[in-house]
Formats: sequence, C-alpha cells, structure tokens
Amino acid sequence: MKHLLLGIVTLTLSGCFGEGDKTHTVDELMADQALLAKITSDCRNNPGALRQTPNCQSAEAAHWKLWLRTTPGG
Repeated sequence: MKHLLLGIVTLTLSGCFGEGDKTHTVDELMADQALLAKITSDCRNNPGALRQTPNCQSAEAAHWKLWLRTTPGG
C-alpha cells in the first residue's frame, strides 16, 4: 500500500513540473498561433490565478501586436 501511495504522489508531482511550466516569449507566441490560442484559453478560464503569470502577460501582448499588424495603419 505504501508503494502504491508513493507512486501516485510521484506521478502527480511529476505532472506539475513539465513542459506546461515553460515561459514563452511574445515572439514565440506570435509565431505559434496554436500555442497562443491554448495559453489564452487557459488564462481566460482561470483569470484569478493566471492573469499575472508571465505566459498570460506574454499572450496578451502577442494578441495586441498581432491585432496592430492587421489594423489599417498598424
């Protein structure tokens, strides 16, 4: 039973420190529309906890830059 509990805890914690924790730059997000959409969706689904994270701030900045590129005179 101890080994089962230890295995569950290990698997749970290993998921907390994966690729999802990588901080992306504004340029990376502008170049990868799918990643930008995923991060934006995550941020909008949990704004209280994620709004001030580097990825959410980078995603917001990337959206603004992309928007400015598509507007006349931008």
